[in-house]
Amino acid sequence: MAGNSFGQLFKITTFGESHGPAIGVVIDGVPPKLDLTESDIQKDLDRRRPGQSTITTQRKESDKAEILSGVLEGQTTGAPLAILIRNEDAQSKDYDNVKFVFRPGHADYGYFAKYGIRDYRGGGRSSGRETAARVAAGAVAKKILVQHDIRIIVYTLAVGDIVAQEIDYSVIEQNMARSADPVAAERMVAKIEEARKNGDSLGAILQCVVKGVPAGLGDPCFDKLNACLAHALMSIAAVKGVEFGDGFAVSQMTGFVNNDRFVLKGKKIGTATNHAGGIIGGISTGEDISIRMALKPTSSISKPQKTLDEDMKEVEVVVKGRHDPCLAPRVVPVAEAMIALTLVDAMMLQKAINL
Repeated sequence: MAGNSFGQLFKITTFGESHGPAIGVVIDGVPPKLDLTESDIQKDLDRRRPGQSTITTQRKESDKAEILSGVLEGQTTGAPLAILIRNEDAQSKDYDNVKFVFRPGHADYGYFAKYGIRDYRGGGRSSGRETAARVAAGAVAKKILVQHDIRIIVYTLAVGDIVAQEIDYSVIEQNMARSADPVAAERMVAKIEEARKNGDSLGAILQCVVKGVPAGLGDPCFDKLNACLAHALMSIAAVKGVEFGDGFAVSQMTGFVNNDRFVLKGKKIGTATNHAGGIIGGISTGEDISIRMALKPTSSISKPQKTLDEDMKEVEVVVKGRHDPCLAPRVVPVAEAMIALTLVDAMMLQKAINL
């Protein structure tokens, strides 16, 4: 199976399935002498793990990170860094009724059409469980970004028709919805719980802000920084749309309004506005990088649905198991991880052309 690796110089390869013994990641290109312990990785894994609140799946996984290689006495060695996360609470019997059924909204049919075989137990490789490995790798990338004063902020901007109004980054980790608006967060949680009780799910929008990114990252053609970030974020299965800066709203602007005028900010060049979201011509400007992501409603819902089986017969299916009624709270650390991995790779590539 191709497509299990991401990055060029800072490269990750993930492995494992949702209901296999374990999942994990191997990271190539980790700089030597980086202070790193399993607790550094565990902090982000705990934010992504299942069972952390009433509005997430109740699958019980500790998601304990085990560093297998690449670290000696608390420092990276420059060798490949391998991290293992064991699966502890897979209940494969919950999926017996969909062994030969293509679940609506899932990758079952596409996977079957491509390989002629599929892991029906929670989606196997295409399960959101795989993202735990990305979060582990992202925690390492964040350790590098901190040394360059780069900060990634991701929060739930909207759940259904409830949109955050007052933005306070300090409250993001203080509510179950991971919203930057504590008032809106309460309404988001109530709406998610209502959907769960009805056997349904909700979509959401995440807002991403990256501060401290230097000007000059990215390339002008195929490896535009925004293209690389879009690739990274769109590789998260729940993400169905990504926009930078003002995004689709620029289609309603004139060039005079949309153009970010260059100005002096102290002793540095900056822009008076940031309609472009910190990236122009595929290269970072030094302004905050602003990204929004649209998340689809969770595909696994308990409402009866019509679908087809492998014999092309129409059947009714009820998806059993434990699933998130809204993916936003747990995708927040996944989005952070993918942004961090992209930026570290871009910084290494930039350094490589300026020896």
